[in-house]
Amino acid sequence: MVKKFVKVFVALCIALSAFAVTGSASAAPAQAPVQAADGCYTWAGPLSEGATGDPVRQLQIRVSGYPGSGEVLGLDGTYGPATKAAVTRFQQAYGISADGVAGDATFAKIYELQDDDCTPANFDYAELNGCNSDWSGGPLSAADAKANALVSMWKLQAMRHALGDVALSVSSGFRSYSCNDAVGGAADSRHLYGDGVDLIGAPSFCTLALQARDHGFSQILGPGYPGHDDHTHVAASPSRLWSAPTCGLG
Repeated sequence: MVKKFVKVFVALCIALSAFAVTGSASAAPAQAPVQAADGCYTWAGPLSEGATGDPVRQLQIRVSGYPGSGEVLGLDGTYGPATKAAVTRFQQAYGISADGVAGDATFAKIYELQDDDCTPANFDYAELNGCNSDWSGGPLSAADAKANALVSMWKLQAMRHALGDVALSVSSGFRSYSCNDAVGGAADSRHLYGDGVDLIGAPSFCTLALQARDHGFSQILGPGYPGHDDHTHVAASPSRLWSAPTCGLG
């Protein structure tokens, strides 16, 4: 489901000066509090190679769809060469000066792309969970399964943009054990972990499978792989499995 872009709100803070009744010099302006850039997450300043911590990890989630062909970006909170390269590709994709440093222009684009619940503009949690409302019932905690789905959504957002901002249709996302059993899913399905996503509709399944190689998906299954002639499956498995023989992948 396509959602409208989040607008970036910039708060204007007024500094108040106190004047002495004797006519002496005014006191220094009060320090304005940091204002949130949007309802999800606000970066306090630029990030570049060598930075560490949660601000870096939050950035890595948003650029996880730009790791380079066949690569997967680690979400380790360390701004190393791979993160710099992913930021550079993100900048190139959106016409931002591509220096690999996450600054105002990069964050402004992220704020534009994300909604207040941190999902990207063109995907939401409901699309990635047709099983239950609380993400429970799988091998991971509900919070971890939901977090995995968020990363997959940002990868799909990058894939969508690379395909010309075409709409991508999700037929299945997170499944609990019971939901997975009900549809005959594999016992080790990545849907159980929250990061598995099945795509249907246009573009073609082969187009989707081949494009997914550039956006951080270690598991890509499509036409020609058993049970996948009617959709393309993408996920974040621990080891790579790409197989869509009809599309020349595998």
